[in-house]
Amino acid sequence: MADTLDALRERINKFVAERDWAQFHSPKNLAMAMIVEAGEVVEHFQWMTEQESRHLNAETKEQVGQELSDTFVYLLRIAEVCGIDLIEAANKKIDLNGKKYPVEKAKGSNAKYTNYQK
Repeated sequence: MADTLDALRERINKFVAERDWAQFHSPKNLAMAMIVEAGEVVEHFQWMTEQESRHLNAETKEQVGQELSDTFVYLLRIAEVCGIDLIEAANKKIDLNGKKYPVEKAKGSNAKYTNYQK
């Protein structure tokens, strides 16, 4: 089992190579596939109340997990194909968001940063 991001990425790359699927994995195709899978995640929650969405039964939780996994695998493939280090990119984005959403202005608020940076 792949229990680190690098190990999972290697496992996915091997899976793709064994099937000769890299030829189909353009960034465009992977991005579209990822969004389709993300839509399938949303579909599970579409008619739930806020409370229901926080308390999934075992079957729904398993199904949502499958769709999240599909989305995650496509995300990793896009990063691989584009040569993007997701850990580095995520850390940079969190740093940027920290500047856009300072604790003293953003804590407890769902307002977009443009609402309080005036």
